Amino acid sequence: MSGHSKWANIQHRKGRQDAKRGKMFTKAAKEIIIAAKTGGDPTGNPRLRAAIAAAKAVNLPKDKIDAAIRKGTGEDAGGDFVEVFYEGYGPGGVAVMVEVATDNRNRTVADVRHLFTKHGGSMGENGSVSWMFERKGVIAIEKSVCDEERIMEVGLDAGADDIADDEDVWTVYTAMGDFAAVRDALEGAGIAMQSAELAMIPQNSVPVTVDVGRKVLKLMDALDDNDDVQNVYANVEFPDDMPED
Repeated sequence: MSGHSKWANIQHRKGRQDAKRGKMFTKAAKEIIIAAKTGGDPTGNPRLRAAIAAAKAVNLPKDKIDAAIRKGTGEDAGGDFVEVFYEGYGPGGVAVMVEVATDNRNRTVADVRHLFTKHGGSMGENGSVSWMFERKGVIAIEKSVCDEERIMEVGLDAGADDIADDEDVWTVYTAMGDFAAVRDALEGAGIAMQSAELAMIPQNSVPVTVDVGRKVLKLMDALDDNDDVQNVYANVEFPDDMPED
């Protein structure tokens, strides 16, 4: 299983998604702010459409979505965030990408470098691992909600690229520009989504042992807990018997 899906499933089952609802709202709002910097009309801004769709998936209220758009376009104050990707390697030589939205690059890069070092990894130069990843839409649907045939019928017709079996969820992958359309189609068909987001998906993965997998998870968790970090991605392939603690 891919590192992104496995980590997301572990996070969900441990209750971290509910416990970190406030941070999820903050992340969603920051993504809208950054996306809106290139235009506040979602019809002509695919990334903003995708950001709004992802915000709706975590139930960010409409007034907060509208406020984030105004900050991004400069109509309101509070949109002084820049998007930065930091790259590096984790335990076992796993490639790691850290997406941040920050108003202080010096603070953030120091924090991220410290976390890499503390958890057995190292920061890399720009471009050192980014070539291994591609930005895609990722939608997770619990298997108890819907069978694969129905998801394929709705998702593929709306433009989804692929549907994968990831333990207790179906994972729908889309091109970035098709993300909002696929999400809207699933929602319109009454298919509840566990999550819907844009993510950096690795083109190839690195298998690790349980011991190394635990260390990678600790690094990913530590990075994700940083207030400036939006998302953490790794080209790790966890073993099937990877524990959740």
